[in-house]
Amino acid sequence: MATILVGVQKGLPDAVLREAARLAHDLGADLVCAHVDLERYTVGEQLDGTAVTRSIDPDLPDEREGEFDASLAAHIDDVLAGSGVEWTGRELAGDPGHALGRLAEAVNARYIVVGTREATMRETLREFFQGSVASHLAHRQHRPVLVVPLKPVAGSEPLPWE
Repeated sequence: MATILVGVQKGLPDAVLREAARLAHDLGADLVCAHVDLERYTVGEQLDGTAVTRSIDPDLPDEREGEFDASLAAHIDDVLAGSGVEWTGRELAGDPGHALGRLAEAVNARYIVVGTREATMRETLREFFQGSVASHLAHRQHRPVLVVPLKPVAGSEPLPWE
């Protein structure tokens, strides 16, 4: 069966989840929602793509399999209620582009779905130094990356970086 992988995080606009669910429904595919914890890094990986992680804080040297955040799972359940799409959650760690790419390979995802970011100063600086997750995936994947526009600008309006 085909798999659609969607990158999720707290505060993610519901439109991204709905679009990923619509695609999964249309293709009769499984939906995998993956959250990347930026405060942990991967030290190992199970065959199914489950990450074994450690905290970047040296005072917290615990090694564990990532547990999907319960409040994020409840929000996803609310958003996808009535869509007819079942989903599974995966907790990842480290660089979002690398983590999502590795999981996409492990689950043989047909598509990776991500959203655009708000054009805040913080996000603009983050993307300047780290690059966009969507761009990273688009240049390093052999599978299609679907980027869901969240606040498209009209034809004559300046783009966020202009």
